[in-house]
Amino acid sequence: MTTEPPPGSGGGEPPEDDPFRKRPPQQEPPQPPYGQPPSGAGQGSPYDAPHDPYGSAPGQPPPYGGGPQGGDPYGGYPADPLSGMPPLADSGKRTLARIIDMILVFIVVSLLAWAFGVAQYTVDADDIEFGKTFGRELLAAILYVAYDTILTAKSGQTLGKKWLGMRVANLDNGSTPSAQTSLIRALVLWVPFAFCCACVWTAICGGWSYFDKPYKQGLHDKAAKTVVVSTR
Repeated sequence: MTTEPPPGSGGGEPPEDDPFRKRPPQQEPPQPPYGQPPSGAGQGSPYDAPHDPYGSAPGQPPPYGGGPQGGDPYGGYPADPLSGMPPLADSGKRTLARIIDMILVFIVVSLLAWAFGVAQYTVDADDIEFGKTFGRELLAAILYVAYDTILTAKSGQTLGKKWLGMRVANLDNGSTPSAQTSLIRALVLWVPFAFCCACVWTAICGGWSYFDKPYKQGLHDKAAKTVVVSTR
């Protein structure tokens, strides 16, 4: 069992060597108060005082809480979590990457099911009886979840995402998701897929990103508090 914090905290502080971790902005030298000339500037010239674009009186802060010190000019709303991250991945490319992953794992599931004699359906002389076995469903769930969890926790990329130039990132800090976060994300995506409603659940869970604003999250992303961003 892992002792990492729950995914709501983004999997804890990412390691310093994580290449995807968002870096804090560089500190700029302090600016003189409005209405006062910069340090070292000549005195007595009407052109020494900086122009106040907000029209406030000398020595008074501009309205709305903005100005050259940075921050939100309209009263200090929280910063955008995506600030400093690459652009969000296209939903169509995400769908294609998911199809690639499904095919790759399906091949492995089919080979193992054949090797262990676990049939998904049986055929007799009279009719075709589609009866999914619990063994095959369990095997599929384990392999799909393991595949997604291990590769996402390692680099943020399954093979499909790597080939199409995208990765999974924690929404709060842009780092690669932890193993616990990756597991939660994979469970939400693949367990319903394997046991009950493969096509319907895949369309709902992954297709949610086509309509979600502003982060283009699938339902599995919302559960794990992750986003998918472009790497190209």
